[in-house]
Amino acid sequence: MPEVRVIADDGEQLGIMQTRDAVRLAREQGLDLVEVAATAQPPVCRIIDFGKFQYEAKKKANEAKKKQVIITVKEVKFRPGTDDHDYDFKMKHARGWLEDGDKVKATIFFRGREITHRELGAELLQRLEKDLADYGEVEARPRMEGNQMFFIFAPKKHKGSAPKPASSPASSAPPAATSSNPAPAQG
Repeated sequence: MPEVRVIADDGEQLGIMQTRDAVRLAREQGLDLVEVAATAQPPVCRIIDFGKFQYEAKKKANEAKKKQVIITVKEVKFRPGTDDHDYDFKMKHARGWLEDGDKVKATIFFRGREITHRELGAELLQRLEKDLADYGEVEARPRMEGNQMFFIFAPKKHKGSAPKPASSPASSAPPAATSSNPAPAQG
């Protein structure tokens, strides 16, 4: 008959005993014998209400799930001849995603003979890297896969530090003059 290390419901160590003796002890108390560490030598069992044990395990799993950070990867697509306005529009979206804590994958799609001018795509990605340097850092350097060149930005660890100083001077601005002067009554 195998032996197990037994812990009482209040956390007191009862020592190593035969499995059948541990089960008998648990039943006398109206509780269950639950194995909590199967890989230990000898296995560790606890005398506890099994329903309570399941509830606490589920509660711990939910707490761990709440603390888990889910990072999504958003994609911005360019072409080698992307216009400045379109570039600025897409760069602002990428900046917002980085501020929100998402990763950004910047892709340049080459069509037909455009593939012979890879340097245009590389220049565009370098420009994007410079523009987003305050918000994110390059996680994967520019790479070619087929007719696409891409790289991945990850948000910086101290995200949100740049916008805060900009909002504090605006909030410390003096109130508008119209709020202190009531409108004259019409009669």
